[in-house]
Amino acid sequence: MRLSREDQTVKQEVLSGSDGEFSFASVAPGPFQLTVTSAGFATQTFSGVVHTGEINTVAIVLAVAEAITEVQVALSREQVAEEQIKLEEKQRVLGILPNFYVSYIPNAAPLDAKQKFKLALRTVVDPFTFVFVAGAAGVEQAEDAFSGYGQGAQGFGKRLGAGVADTVTGTFLAGAVFPALLKQDPRYFYKGTGSKRSRILYAIANAVICKGDNGRWQANYSNILGSLAAGGISNSYYPNSDRGAALTFETTAIGIGGTAVANLFQEFVVKKFTRNVPTAVPNGLPQP
Repeated sequence: MRLSREDQTVKQEVLSGSDGEFSFASVAPGPFQLTVTSAGFATQTFSGVVHTGEINTVAIVLAVAEAITEVQVALSREQVAEEQIKLEEKQRVLGILPNFYVSYIPNAAPLDAKQKFKLALRTVVDPFTFVFVAGAAGVEQAEDAFSGYGQGAQGFGKRLGAGVADTVTGTFLAGAVFPALLKQDPRYFYKGTGSKRSRILYAIANAVICKGDNGRWQANYSNILGSLAAGGISNSYYPNSDRGAALTFETTAIGIGGTAVANLFQEFVVKKFTRNVPTAVPNGLPQP
């Protein structure tokens, strides 16, 4: 309740009791305006005049407000993850090389199955992924690796095709299929704090452990099984002399070892050259 003069020079405010009654003491004589407000009710205003020595009783009935609207907006876990993926897809080393599978937000929302496949697809179709694979095929040809492919344009084409197949199967199996089935997060979560030794151990360990969709650390079965499966599939297109269980396990070991080395670079080098690195904000949403 607010009592004021017509010229608004004097104001008094009180709260009503549980029974709705209220009173003002020591009110100067003269015209006054009484304003009554209450949550959920329309504001009422009453004007009158109080005389010297008079006790003025006012009865006011409040009407229910015509519309009361309270809206609470909160993004779902999937929506938060989607916004974070959009930022990850902007991460490029030197502004060129894709760096999509690294989260610089430690509390990033877990990805659902669709988002894991989307991230894998976005990686394999990136032009610079193909450039990298082509470069590796060129090195293999120069070293005459997988000699059964031969040399010349035909040999390079076979090595390039095998490299593309390795990249596609490895990325989808270890980065989407098994993570979706086993509910594991395929990304590397940048640590960036602690002693150098703890960060080194963290980076290496992340080749065989990962964060589950439940936020807990667990054995990285997705990467291990994905590498084994990709190695097994590679037996269908590598030269006969290079096929067999040895190729499968060799590919798996190289994949896990390569992941550990890549994690070390991510932890100590790559962030310095990556553009559009996001940071976490209190409400869990990312910000560039």
